[in-house]
Amino acid sequence: MARLIIKPKDVEIILIVSPGYARRLVRLIKKAYNKEKHQKLTVKEFCRYLALEVQEVVNELNEFYKKK
Repeated sequence: MARLIIKPKDVEIILIVSPGYARRLVRLIKKAYNKEKHQKLTVKEFCRYLALEVQEVVNELNEFYKKK
């Protein structure tokens, strides 16, 4: 199943960063896209902001969550 929403925990996994930095980055990206607090950040928006390939990010997250 394809992921639509990215959470700070997912950012930690993809970028190998601390939980605090992941939360700050999500807030920064949401601010850049003029999203409000309650609005979610999509994988596409995250990838566009950081110039990452959407499919690579989705594959990496799927791999990580399969191992659990």
